[in-house]
Amino acid sequence: MGRKRKGNPVNGWINLDKPLGLTSTQAIGKLRRLYSPQKIGHAGTLDPLATGILPIAMGEATKTIPFIQDAIKTYEFTVTWGQQRSTDDAEGDVIASSDVRPTSEQITNALPAFLGEIEQTPPQFSAIKINGQRAYDLARAGQDVEIKSRKVFIESLDVLDTQTDHATLRMICGKGTYVRSLARDLALSLGTCGYVSMLRRTAVGCFSEKYAISLAILEEMHDSAALGDALLPIESALDDILALPITQQEKALLKNGRALSFVSKTDFHRLDGLDQGTEILATFDNKPVALVILDKAQIKPVRVFNIDNQ
Repeated sequence: MGRKRKGNPVNGWINLDKPLGLTSTQAIGKLRRLYSPQKIGHAGTLDPLATGILPIAMGEATKTIPFIQDAIKTYEFTVTWGQQRSTDDAEGDVIASSDVRPTSEQITNALPAFLGEIEQTPPQFSAIKINGQRAYDLARAGQDVEIKSRKVFIESLDVLDTQTDHATLRMICGKGTYVRSLARDLALSLGTCGYVSMLRRTAVGCFSEKYAISLAILEEMHDSAALGDALLPIESALDDILALPITQQEKALLKNGRALSFVSKTDFHRLDGLDQGTEILATFDNKPVALVILDKAQIKPVRVFNIDNQ
């Protein structure tokens, strides 16, 4: 008999609206103390000075975290002109200054250079690992951190508001894009300095601020029974993945790590529209059973969801 896991069997996603001043790790800690899930994790770090969408997975939903980490994200942020900060946000020390203040037209004209696939160098104070150590730990220790640039994707970049000393923008981007780097580089392209003075993430994949829940409300719920009103199903993270309905017998095989063979003519037609080598969601009675891949005429389990009530 397997060892019983510690914690409550809570399985699903919380679309958390992270408050200002809290790290992503601290947010995880608060939910762990509230609900004692067997497993918990988040899909995409937010800085303490940032607010907004922090999708948190509990229990078997943690197996779907990679799908949200890779999802398109939307940010709204303010760039304050005239200063460069060591952290590229309001938390850092001033390391350069400029009297130049770009006009609204100049800002708009500069944005196309940052669209599509571009090279971007992450901030000195970032979670990038250098020889096994976080860049922010090295930077705080006073070491000169050399971070290599990398390719990121920015789908859109729009000006929401401009004032003399700052501008507010909205960016839709891919995985690994740093808003602080974008603000720094945009300011430099405009012949000035700049840093992020406000940052809010408004969407991560299917999770948006319209349906987000605050930490204060979750703390008011304070027990696992009330959590049902806020907990989203495991498959929330898998909206873009094709589903394959299976039988109860096939479900039992997948639960035991066995592959399914689709060799008969009737079974083979069930694979229509499914691509070889891509992950598919196997479902029984409209509930997730496993993430599988199609290998010729076989369905092989990749991640099996161990949910007792299925």
